[in-house]
Amino acid sequence: MSGLFAALLLRQAGWDVEVFERSETELTGRGAGIVTHIELADALAAVGLDPASKLGVEVAGRKTLDRAGNVVGEHPCPQTVTSWDRVFRMLRKALPAKRYHLGKELIRVDERAGHVVAQFTDGAREADLLVGADGFRSTVRAQFFPAARPRYAGYVAWRGLVAERALSQRTLKDIFESMVFCLPPGEQMLGYPVAGPKDDMRIRHRRYNFVWYRPTAESHELTRLLTDRSGKAHALSIPPPLIRKEFIRELKEAAENLLAPQLAEVVSLAPQPFVQPIYDVETPNMASRRIALIGDAAFLARPHVGAGVTKAAQDALALVAALGPEGNVEGALESFERARTGANRRIIERARELGAYLESKPKSASQRREAERHRTPQAVMTEIALLDFLRGRAEGNPC
Repeated sequence: MSGLFAALLLRQAGWDVEVFERSETELTGRGAGIVTHIELADALAAVGLDPASKLGVEVAGRKTLDRAGNVVGEHPCPQTVTSWDRVFRMLRKALPAKRYHLGKELIRVDERAGHVVAQFTDGAREADLLVGADGFRSTVRAQFFPAARPRYAGYVAWRGLVAERALSQRTLKDIFESMVFCLPPGEQMLGYPVAGPKDDMRIRHRRYNFVWYRPTAESHELTRLLTDRSGKAHALSIPPPLIRKEFIRELKEAAENLLAPQLAEVVSLAPQPFVQPIYDVETPNMASRRIALIGDAAFLARPHVGAGVTKAAQDALALVAALGPEGNVEGALESFERARTGANRRIIERARELGAYLESKPKSASQRREAERHRTPQAVMTEIALLDFLRGRAEGNPC
């Protein structure tokens, strides 16, 4: 996503841009939900897209349900919620197909006087600027800032999608028009509607997206979750089809025992829940001479601030603004790094604060008390202070 934002903005500024994607197939079809904000709409407009054109589903506000399914908290907060796939399709369609290359695995990057060379498995490419937008597993970051590795947060997010038409009438009435939370002890569940397959926004054709945060010890539980049906242990994450069936069964049983009935129904109907271990990534630098790091390649924030796509877009905007028309790439990247590092670090820290009560590792009494401030119904509905963090301030909330 960050790479597409950067590519489109650089093309508008007059750069000759090529995008190299390591995956051999298109990245469409990913259904994870995302929350939009005015900054994301502004970024889409900046690349020539209409953010008002069926970006997602409108929700009126947020509410929290107790174990019995009763409303124990409400907060008005009109927002547009969408899917990663929807925004990706919009950006991908805007970039000429001949500029987007699939199946290009990066081996290393060589910095040379006045230019940079990217070595791929099928050959080298030379350029004035390389933008590392290759996600939290970034090859570029691993080469230039190897100490900045993903750090496991102590919990995972189980995610899934359910067809609107599969839900009961009661559940549709109770949850489908809102962002809904449920707070089992030490856990957090939330859900909201998103478009259906192929961006279908018609009533009865949409889907409900859920995210369930659960403490999971790294030494044993996480290793089990990331071990597939053949016994192979995966590093950092596991492809959804390889998750062992007993873990899906355990998840659905836990939903019946811990969640409001409406949300337990959502989990029970999810055809392919998938697990996302939560990590922090914080790089010491976002630039090296003619190389820039943006998006999750530079800073991966926990999802609680809803910042992933929006901060990626803002990284790209800041990069292109710093480059300007003069062509002094190395000086521009220094300016870019100064402009974005502080904002990204504030987002990382805020996300850690909001997710601290979910961590599986033991805490001191004072740390537990501080963390518990963020798990009340009112807190989880109002404390996502994303907009003010993106604007460089420290307090506030988006509604």
